[in-house]
Amino acid sequence: MPRNALRITAAAAVATALLTTGACSDGGEKDTRTKDGGARESKPLKWGDCEAPTVDEGGGQTPGKDWKCATLDVPLDYAKPEGETIPLALIRAQARDKDRRIGSLVFNFGGPGGSGISTLPGAATEYAALRERYDLVSFDPRGVGRSAPVRCEDDKQLDAYYAADSTPSTPEQEKVFVDNINKYQQACEQNSGKLLPHVGTPNAARDLDRIRRALGDDRLHYFGISYGTELGGVYAHLFPKNVGRAVFDAVVDPTKTSEEGALGQAKGFQLALGNFAQDCVNRGDACKLQGSTAKEIEDNVIKLQKDLAAKPIPGIGGRQLTETSATNGIAQALYSKELWPLLEQGLDEADGGQGQLLLALSDALNGRDQQGRYSNIGAANTAINCADSKERYSLAQTKSKLPGFRSASPVFGDFLGWGMMSCTGWPVAGVWDTPDVSAPGAAPILVIGNTGDPATPYEGARKMVERLGPGVGVELTYKGEGHGAYNSGDKCVQEAVNSYLLDGKVPGANTVCTAA
Repeated sequence: MPRNALRITAAAAVATALLTTGACSDGGEKDTRTKDGGARESKPLKWGDCEAPTVDEGGGQTPGKDWKCATLDVPLDYAKPEGETIPLALIRAQARDKDRRIGSLVFNFGGPGGSGISTLPGAATEYAALRERYDLVSFDPRGVGRSAPVRCEDDKQLDAYYAADSTPSTPEQEKVFVDNINKYQQACEQNSGKLLPHVGTPNAARDLDRIRRALGDDRLHYFGISYGTELGGVYAHLFPKNVGRAVFDAVVDPTKTSEEGALGQAKGFQLALGNFAQDCVNRGDACKLQGSTAKEIEDNVIKLQKDLAAKPIPGIGGRQLTETSATNGIAQALYSKELWPLLEQGLDEADGGQGQLLLALSDALNGRDQQGRYSNIGAANTAINCADSKERYSLAQTKSKLPGFRSASPVFGDFLGWGMMSCTGWPVAGVWDTPDVSAPGAAPILVIGNTGDPATPYEGARKMVERLGPGVGVELTYKGEGHGAYNSGDKCVQEAVNSYLLDGKVPGANTVCTAA
């Protein structure tokens, strides 16, 4: 997994694509002086035909005729609202039932660093019921995709960066590891230094309110997934009276520091790997992996990691499958139960000396296409995380934390533990230990936790409800697998979400849905 602890979107659809291929007011209103610090007259959004997603956005096909795109200019620095602006790229498909239209439903699919422009059209069938009465809207947040993207290393440099040893075990390896991080950060500062102080989540939340106003909505109706829940929580804190009907799915725990979040992810991915292994065991001879118990399968994964650390195996083209890229690939496949068959196949092939499938999964996690071009999800992810978090760990501090990470996960612990150094030496200071998401007076927010979620462990949903405050957060539990709940297709979850967003009916507190 990337060197920074992930708060990443479920990229299952991206991986699958890689492995199988290939009436709304257009006008804005005048801004008033609010917490966004702005006082600039909004220009009307000009919706037009969409172009194909850029390489920075992850590429893909040109959206169909139902989709229109626009650009909204926002302040680079909200402390200087009349100063330089940056463009935010937006995409929209209008509601089908215009007579019963509620407004716009704005999506953030996570990351940080995920492109809404490339994600929403491909995922729109999952939200078809919501499109009956909402315009479906998403955007590339600042620093992402088409919205003033952060740039760091070039494609060839990134190939080397993501293949390098991320779990050093000797002083010489530690030096190389730290040097690689320093080189990456220097490239970020050289290529995007002006942007780096301004890409954090508080500014993205202020952008959300600009988007709301430009869409002509009195309140922001919002669907946040993964990191999108943190963004939504910060928005609710800054603009509680502007919160409309909102859903948080795959919830980031707002009470955890980046270290605590990484440790929670180590436990979450280990839990998901154990669930995957047990499922394989339950299928008996149909399972391709060696091992009669889940622990034996997990032990074989650990053996594979050690073997690859000693000697990588052939991957794709001239690239090899390293220990780091194999672990990335395994993590990617655990984001969705639909990818478990690919994980089983990839582990089986790697055991036989062929690393193509695990490397393809790793590429999907890192935003690399089949032509060797990287999206900017990795650069944006690092820049946003480091602009947010104050934590900076020395080499000695990181090494002292590793035993706890290894105890939490023998497969993923080392990687996530060493990843704490991703912001060490970053040229911009972070703003918080944990985000403030308290939102007294906000409308109810439906908060969904998934008991089998690897990337945003289930406990985070309860913490988000507590921090949002009394009468705001409403918790729903999904007993299932994968990152997120609504996109699992579970009817109970989808009916609860649809009933709230479409009809305003808040589910009962502590509602539980169980996967079929």
